[in-house]
Amino acid sequence: MLEVISNVNSAVNNFVWGPVVLAMLLGIGIYMSIRLNFFQFRKAKEILNNTVFAFAKGGDKAQESKNVSSFGAMAAAVASTVGVGSIAGVSTAIVTGGPGAVFWMWISALCGMMTKYSEVLLAVYFRRTDENGIHYGGPMYYLEDGVHCKPLAIFFSICAGLCCFVTGNMTQTNSISVSLHDAVGFPVWITGLVVAILAAMVIFGGVKRIASVAEKLVPIMAIFYIVGALIVVAINIKYVPGVFGSIFKGAFNMKSAGGGIMGYGIMLAMRYGVARGLLSNEAGLGSAPMLHATADVDNPVKQAMWGIFEVFITTIAICTMTSLVVLASGAIDSGLKGASLAAKAFSMTYGWFGGVFVALAIAFFAFSSLIGWCYYGECAWGYIFKKHKKLVATIVRLVWIPAAFIGSITEIDLVWSLTDTFNGLMIIPNVIALIALSGVVIKITKLYEQDHNATNMDVIKENLKNFKD
Repeated sequence: MLEVISNVNSAVNNFVWGPVVLAMLLGIGIYMSIRLNFFQFRKAKEILNNTVFAFAKGGDKAQESKNVSSFGAMAAAVASTVGVGSIAGVSTAIVTGGPGAVFWMWISALCGMMTKYSEVLLAVYFRRTDENGIHYGGPMYYLEDGVHCKPLAIFFSICAGLCCFVTGNMTQTNSISVSLHDAVGFPVWITGLVVAILAAMVIFGGVKRIASVAEKLVPIMAIFYIVGALIVVAINIKYVPGVFGSIFKGAFNMKSAGGGIMGYGIMLAMRYGVARGLLSNEAGLGSAPMLHATADVDNPVKQAMWGIFEVFITTIAICTMTSLVVLASGAIDSGLKGASLAAKAFSMTYGWFGGVFVALAIAFFAFSSLIGWCYYGECAWGYIFKKHKKLVATIVRLVWIPAAFIGSITEIDLVWSLTDTFNGLMIIPNVIALIALSGVVIKITKLYEQDHNATNMDVIKENLKNFKD
């Protein structure tokens, strides 16, 4: 039975992460970049002023205590995005696709900035507010209210609801327990118990507590990892020019290492680089918009700018650091892959502490994903069972805790495979919505550029009716 499930899953997986879906993902990012005159580059200064600089000056606070600040929503989204894939996934992509995969990872991120921008904008624009004044939204709502296709909204919600327990829970806790056991011999069941307890303390506080924890956790874990990686790169600085040379050369390598058909090397590098880039920042996946929709912000463009910054942090910063460490250290020649390769790369600089460093980084990243994805599960199942949203949220949290413990002590090779499948299935309805509603994104963005002060949502909707592109 397991073999049949595995075979079916492999077939579905090959399609959802095949050239057609990847082309759709890249295509919408490229299309939105062109239609908005490369907004992510042209408005780089304004994006920074409205995001990190505004936060640094204390200007990014939720006006109502019941809702989340713009930074809090972004931090929670980053927390759920920067998981094990940022270390193990990137390392594996380099081994499988060669150094050139890093180049295509960058390209996917630069295009993905506008994909993430679009889905966050739509999530805020089509979001709803409950009787207590709390915002909520996501792809399921712009599929229903914007595309007017409720079946696709339900399909997305089911995939997201299943994905949350696979991608966002069991695989994350399993990675924490295995990495700590391999690094310091810590018993997996103790790790699972501790993680489950800590997760319960956060998720039962709802999205406000998740965002609050993420606001503190994300800067710490990002700085911890980036500084540690920069030290490795600095020590191996003489190899860095050669690393960049191998990245650009590998991106356009016309043959495989074994002398394969013309263009095979490019296809391989592109396949794994694009897939890893898109999976690392989740641009087009439709998950992060559910958290961004909770932000206490009037204009969807301003929150969407945080989406662009989110892609920069997750892929351009963190995934690039992993890539440079693996390539500059020479660990790529060790024959290892995944987290073991990353541990080897750091160990070549830090000695025995290298494995501990990677284990701690994985623990930080995976735990942050764990708490963020719980909210995605609540949103997904809450959409399907609208009349019982509070009860559904409680059930998801109650199931979440034992699932986290089980994931930490179980061999879950099939679950890892299912992770990619459910992620890919979420992409399809979301990308359909992004294509169908691209005109809305373009109009709202151009309205914003014409008048930054038109922040009231009712004014935007009224102006949208009369707006001519």
